[in-house]
Amino acid sequence: MLIVDDEPALLRTLRINLSARQYAVRTAATGGEALDRAAHSLPDAVLLDLGLPDLDGMDVLRGLRTRSAMPIIVLSGRADAADKVGALDAGADDYLTKPFLMDELLARLRAVLRRPTGAAPPVRPVLGDHTVDLAATTVTGPNGAVRLTPTEWRILALLLANPGRLVPGRQILREVWGPAQEARGNYLRVYLAGLRRKLERDPARPRHLITEPGIGYRYEP
Repeated sequence: MLIVDDEPALLRTLRINLSARQYAVRTAATGGEALDRAAHSLPDAVLLDLGLPDLDGMDVLRGLRTRSAMPIIVLSGRADAADKVGALDAGADDYLTKPFLMDELLARLRAVLRRPTGAAPPVRPVLGDHTVDLAATTVTGPNGAVRLTPTEWRILALLLANPGRLVPGRQILREVWGPAQEARGNYLRVYLAGLRRKLERDPARPRHLITEPGIGYRYEP
């Protein structure tokens, strides 16, 4: 685990909390140091601040991503949706705005580490009470088969292929409807609401098909 941040107090807090949970932790206070450490020994995951003293955090993110598909969670004081979408498009697996709760960070870290890096998604993922057969394009629940529309299938398959990872809304729109529709976020809201009605135990409090407002969506196994 590599933590990249120029705030000594936060570095110490993260190192103590993660070490106590049996993570092997290394730290870096600059972008150059982070890239050097990753070049010598690839970490299992990276927690990356964007506001570094020597390099732009986005450049460090891109540099890390060219080396490996390791999970990268951005920790940043930049709360603007454009910054979040930019980081996700550049290869981040998740984005957490400072200040954050340690329990939330740990939950998101567990989620990205559950994702099988570089491996194919499971053929029959489970979503609550439902089993999804991607090969046969069928969903089976407690009351039998659940019918999904072709568009619902394309959205669901994209989310299931990235378990625990935040998928930008623009990426879903681009892959499902085409590049000209990247700004039509209302499409996604309608279809995700429909998927939740069909697949979540409590659509008003979804457990598996999660919205990150203004950014994108994630499938939580």
